[in-house]
Amino acid sequence: MASVPSLASSVNQRVADALASALPEAGGADPLLRRSDRADFQANGILALAKKAKANPRELATTVVEGIATGDLIREIEVSGPGFLNITITDRAIVETLAARAGDDRLGVPLAANPGTTVIDYAQPNVAKEMHVGHLRSAVIGAAMVEILEFTGETVVRRHHIGDWGTQFGMLIQYLMEHPHELDHKSDEEVSGEEAMSNLNRLYKASRGLFDSDEEFKTRARARVVDLQAGDAETLALWQRFVDESKIYFYSVFNKLDMDIQDPDVVGESGYNDMLVETCKLLEESGVAVRSNGALCVFFDDVKGPDGNPTPLIVQKSDGGFGYAATDLSAIRNRVADLGATELIYVVDARQSLHFKMVFETARRAGWLSDGVKAVQLAFGTVLGKDGKPFKTREGETVRLVDLLDEAVDRATAVVREKAEKVGLTEEEIVENGRYVGIGAVKYADLSTSAARDYKFDLDQMVSLNGDTSVYLQYAYARIKSILRRAGDRKPVAHPELELAPAERALGLHLDHFGELIAEAAAEHAPHKVAAYLYQLSSLFTTFYDQCPVVKPEPELVVGENRLFLCDLTARTLSKGMSLLGIRTPEKL
Repeated sequence: MASVPSLASSVNQRVADALASALPEAGGADPLLRRSDRADFQANGILALAKKAKANPRELATTVVEGIATGDLIREIEVSGPGFLNITITDRAIVETLAARAGDDRLGVPLAANPGTTVIDYAQPNVAKEMHVGHLRSAVIGAAMVEILEFTGETVVRRHHIGDWGTQFGMLIQYLMEHPHELDHKSDEEVSGEEAMSNLNRLYKASRGLFDSDEEFKTRARARVVDLQAGDAETLALWQRFVDESKIYFYSVFNKLDMDIQDPDVVGESGYNDMLVETCKLLEESGVAVRSNGALCVFFDDVKGPDGNPTPLIVQKSDGGFGYAATDLSAIRNRVADLGATELIYVVDARQSLHFKMVFETARRAGWLSDGVKAVQLAFGTVLGKDGKPFKTREGETVRLVDLLDEAVDRATAVVREKAEKVGLTEEEIVENGRYVGIGAVKYADLSTSAARDYKFDLDQMVSLNGDTSVYLQYAYARIKSILRRAGDRKPVAHPELELAPAERALGLHLDHFGELIAEAAAEHAPHKVAAYLYQLSSLFTTFYDQCPVVKPEPELVVGENRLFLCDLTARTLSKGMSLLGIRTPEKL
């Protein structure tokens, strides 16, 4: 495993060294290198440095250029305007760097210099409740961040903070106690997610109906909450049945989403029950929280309600019950002290932003979040319908996640079937690819938008072969695989001695940027940057393939080998990038 320095970092180093010797007081200054349409790169940092040193920027730039050797890495470098440097690199350097990337399983992408331990809290469904479209984003964004961070060498602990506690369980458990066979399964065979959910739905509706109409049942249900919180064995055993039944359903949905969720990672609200009393005690004793009207509260100078009065974070209610804050603060204590987290990421709806701001600030005041630990909410926007309003069914209900995924797979399968004969797919491959394309389309639509923004859920657009869709990228990958198959005996071989066509250079420079892009996406928690990179890669490949014959008309041997090499590295980069987003790349489409 060899990490390969990118062309940009090598050029940056050369310019920085020349800058340091031309202007010693600027030692270590950043030349501000970026890609440019005037040359391969432009360095913009000299202007500001010259101003600071009261030097003439164009003269300083000229001195810097004189100190840079050309030939091996840099082909030419010229001063432009008031002191910008336009830098063109050699074709040889491009091909040699790409060859080094191709020789490495990780495509030369370096591991992070100081990896830590990140706990990601994502995919948080509620026990005994159906998952709807609102649960999609947390799962998809969180899973992509897990993959991206793990690829950089970070130790990632997954946490699925499921809603498995609270007053509604009194009603459900009491009903199950009085109707003991309501969660029984039809047969001993494996239960489907659909059957598990319909059991839970039926029981929820029946118990809710009784709770609303029968005062005596309501009283028994409320008493049952007290038993649950006190840890009564029989009550807990029935509560566990709801959790187990819900997990059958959750796992079936995550399985449809092609996501791997492991039992030990599912630590719901109940997982922190034993810590709640101590969390409150520590907050109160340290003075971080105070009693107000009987409730244990944390106040903030900058958080006020519409009436101008402070809005506190309520950790314990006046009746002694614990709010979400107590659980979230206990989870922070556990994640930092027991799991050794150096970073906490919460993939949670943007509407919870104030809650998390207050929770993080409280944890800092209490000393549970030290300076060495970052806590961030990766807040996401709402899924909208085509009309730009929150996504609902015609009847105004929230859309069931399962229905959405099934429809995406059906649409995608139809798209795959249209082209199946041409590429010789079996029925089994059509079904499998339909699944990969449909689920990929849903994930990519979510991940290609910055998480903070709302996005429109438009299946027609998602499974379209044109435009910024995962299908476009999957077809680009399959097309390259088919080119490599058609090449027969010709093999991908890098030839650094060749002169490159403009489309080859553009593709090569973009391929080389993959490692830096991954580091950026990891640091900024921005999977949409990976999606944007891959879309651009596919577009650059399309231009290259149109302008540079690879198989037909057959170019001379070394040119053909070098182009096949570019094809192969593009396919590997596409496949790796897509897998980081949780999207599969079928070999034939």
